[in-house]
This record gives sequence, structure tokens and C-alpha cells, in this order.
Amino acid sequence: METKGTESKYRLKLFVNGMSEKSISAIKNVKDLCEQHIPDNYNLEIIDVYKDPASLKEFDIIACPTLINYSHEQSKRLITDLGDHANILFKLGIAC
Repeated sequence: METKGTESKYRLKLFVNGMSEKSISAIKNVKDLCEQHIPDNYNLEIIDVYKDPASLKEFDIIACPTLINYSHEQSKRLITDLGDHANILFKLGIAC
């Protein structure tokens, strides 16, 4: 888990499946997005469903990678390659 700042405004969970090229790319893209757009203001938890298969059911994950923003009353999910920062920020409701 990565934490920046003491009271993080953005609480994110990234679900990946093992350390495939797709998973590694998703992790890098999300970390880059956070550092570029919301530095010192996020909590990012990376969950590998290969190592923790129970998390699939617990969080209702249907595909990986999945990024969830728990910062709002209602969580927002995004299933994509996570490379388009502007699109991700918009869809997750993260204002910069």
C-alpha cells in the first residue's frame, strides 16, 4: 500500500491479476497519475487477486485491472488499461 499525506482525500484500490505485463503497466500508470495529479493527497492500495482470490467476491471484481475510488459516498469503478490520465480522473470524479 502507498500512502501520501496524513489525511488522504483520495482512497483508491487497484486490483490486478498477478505480475503480468498488463498488471505492471496498470500499477505504473496509476502511480504516475497519482504523483502527477494528486500528490500527497492519496492512499493507494494494490490488491493482487491471484494472491488474494477472496477479494474478487468481497469487492465484486469482474475484470482486472480495476481501479476503485472510495473517496465519495458512492464508490466509482473503472476497468481499463489506465493509460489515459484525463479520462481516468474524469470518470473517477477526481478534480485537479
